Amino acid sequence: MADTLTRRRALLAGVGAVVFPAIVTGCEALSTDPATRRSRKPSREADAKEAPMLAELVKAGRLPPLDERLPENPLVVEPVERAGVYGGTWTTALLGPEDTPWLDKTVHYECLMRWRPDFSEPIPNIAESVEVDQDGRVYTFRLRRGMRWSDGAPFTAADIVFAVEDVLLNDELYPVAPSWLMAGDEPPRVEAPDEQSVRFTFAEPNGLFLANLASLIGAPLTSRPRHYLERFHQAYNPKATELAESEGMSSWTDLFFARANAAGNPDLPGLYPWIYTTALGEGTQMVAERNPYYWKTDPEGRQLPYIDRVVFHIVGNEQVILLKASNGELSMHARHINTLRNKPVLARGRDRGGFDFFELVPAIMNDLIIQLNLTHKDPVWREVFGNKDFRIGLSYAINREELIDAVLQGQGEPWQAAPRRESEFFDERFAKQYTEFDLDKANEHLDRAGLSERDRQGFRLRPDGKRVRFAVEVPSPALKDFWVDALQLIKGYWHEVGVQIDVKTEDRSLFYQRKDANAHDAVVWQGPGGLQDAIMDPRCYFPFSSESAYAVAWAAWFTSRGASGEKPPEPARRQMSLYRKLQATIDEATRVDLFRQILAIAADQFWLIGTVQPAMGYGIVANDFHNVPASMPDANVYATPGPTNPEQYFIAEP
Repeated sequence: MADTLTRRRALLAGVGAVVFPAIVTGCEALSTDPATRRSRKPSREADAKEAPMLAELVKAGRLPPLDERLPENPLVVEPVERAGVYGGTWTTALLGPEDTPWLDKTVHYECLMRWRPDFSEPIPNIAESVEVDQDGRVYTFRLRRGMRWSDGAPFTAADIVFAVEDVLLNDELYPVAPSWLMAGDEPPRVEAPDEQSVRFTFAEPNGLFLANLASLIGAPLTSRPRHYLERFHQAYNPKATELAESEGMSSWTDLFFARANAAGNPDLPGLYPWIYTTALGEGTQMVAERNPYYWKTDPEGRQLPYIDRVVFHIVGNEQVILLKASNGELSMHARHINTLRNKPVLARGRDRGGFDFFELVPAIMNDLIIQLNLTHKDPVWREVFGNKDFRIGLSYAINREELIDAVLQGQGEPWQAAPRRESEFFDERFAKQYTEFDLDKANEHLDRAGLSERDRQGFRLRPDGKRVRFAVEVPSPALKDFWVDALQLIKGYWHEVGVQIDVKTEDRSLFYQRKDANAHDAVVWQGPGGLQDAIMDPRCYFPFSSESAYAVAWAAWFTSRGASGEKPPEPARRQMSLYRKLQATIDEATRVDLFRQILAIAADQFWLIGTVQPAMGYGIVANDFHNVPASMPDANVYATPGPTNPEQYFIAEP
C-alpha cells in the first residue's frame, strides 16, 4: 500500500507492531434467504478494470469513463491473499438502529490517515502524503489530484478547511471544540495553499495529531462535503434557519447535523467504498452500494471495492444475530455475538452454515475491573478506598482461577489493569502483582489499612464505626454477559475477609449519570489500553477522562487544566504532567519512554483492581468470503476491521 510520509514518519502512539499473520480464511457473502443466498454470482472477468455494473452505466452514457473517475494517483491496496473478483453482497447485522459503530468500522473507515493493518503506525490514506515540521507544530497534507466525492464533485482542500473552520470550530455546532484538535488549548490555523494542499499550524507541538487522524475521531475532516452541506449552514445560507423550520426542526444546527449524518441521509456524498442507498431507521435493512468514484485500486489497476453491496440486517436482539450466524446468513461479522459463551454454539454450526472463525487480538487488557471511587464525596469512604492496602487486600482475596473456571469456561488469565503481553508496554510485575489468591495476605493488608475492628457478624468496621459495606454498580445491559455472575463470586470472596458488597445493576443511562456526578461507591467496566491504543486512551492508567470512574474529580481537573474538578495527589499530577509532555512530542522513542514512566506510577499506585485478561477473540467469516486476515487487532481506536481494507474483501467459491 502506498504510504509516503515525507521528512518525518509520523508519530505514533508510540508503539511496536503486533505481528498479525496475513493468512486468510475462506468466506462468503450470504443473503438472509438460504434459498437465494448464492443467486448472484461474482463476476469472473479477471481482466476487467471496473465492476460490470459500473461498466454498464458507462456504456449507457450514465457515468463517466473510469479514467475520469479515478484520481491521478489512486491509492493501491495490496490484497491480503490474492486479487479478487467483482460482485456479490456482504451480509452482516446491526443490533438495532443505535448500533452505528459497526457501520463506521466496516464501510465508513476512510480518514485522512489510516492505521497500518498491524496497528503499528498511521499512514497516508485520503492524504497522498504528509510533511511534519521539525517540532511538530506544522502539518502539511498533499491530497490526491482528481479525487472526487461519490456524486462526482471534486474533493479538495477547501472541503477540509470547511470541516474544521465552519463545522468543528463553529461554536453553534460545537460549543466545545474537539480536544484532539487542540494544542496548548488553542485550535490550529488551517489554510489551503492550493486545491491539493492543506496546512495545519498549531500553537504548540501536537504529537498525537496523525494518530487521531487515523482513528474514527478524525473522520469528520473528510466526511463534510462543502458543496453539499453549505446550503444548510447559516454562514453560507442566511435562510438556513427558515429552511430548518420548514422541515420541522428548531434550528439550522439541527438541520445541519441531520444532513451531515451519512447513516440518516443517503443523499450525503462520501469518500467511502460503499454509499448508503437507504436511511437507517427506514425498514429492517441498511444497504450500501459501491461508490463509482472510489479512489483506490488493486495492484493491477482494477478499481475497488470488489464487492457490489453491503446489507446490514437490523435486528432487535443478539439471539437473532446468533441464529443468522449459525445458519450461515452472515458473510463476515465480529460484533455482539462473538463471546466465549456463544463460541461452542457457533463452532457446532460451522459445517452446516459454511463459515469459520478468524482471530481477534483484543486491545481489552481486562474483562472486569473494579473501580473504587477514590474521589468519593463521603470523606470516610474516600479514606478507605484511597488506602492502597485496602485495594491490595481486596485483590488478594479474589480467587481468579476459580472465577475463570466458573464463569469464563476456563478462558483467560489472572491479570491486573495492565498492558497485554502483545504490547511493547507489557510489564510482568504490573500485570501479575497481587493476583495470587491468598487470604492471609488479604487479611494482613486489610488490617494494615486500619480496618482490623469487626462487628458481631465478622464484618470489618470503618474508622467511623460503620460496617465496610458498599455498592458495586453494573450497567444493564452489561458489556460482558458474565459480569453479574463474576461479581456474585467476588462478593463471596470478600465476605470471607470481612468486606460486604452489594451488586447493584441499573440502566446504563443511570449508571453513567451517577458516575459522571461522582455519586458512586464503585463500578465495574472492562479495560481498554492493552495494545497500541494505550497511549491514545490511557483512562485505566491515570485519571485521563470521564471514563476514569475511579477518580472522575481528578480527571475533570486534568481535562479542564485545573478550571474544574479537584486537584489530584502528587503521583497522579506527575502522570498528567508526563502525558502533557507526551502529547507535545513527535519523537516516538521519547513518547514511549514517557508512557513507560506513566505506567510505572500506575503500577506503584495500584489505582484499580483487575481480575482477568481476556482470551483471544474471534469473528466469523463465510467460506467463500476472501481476503479477511486470519488475525487482526480488535480495538475501538483501530476501528476493527476497517484498517484491514474491507474494499479488498471479495466473494468466490472456496
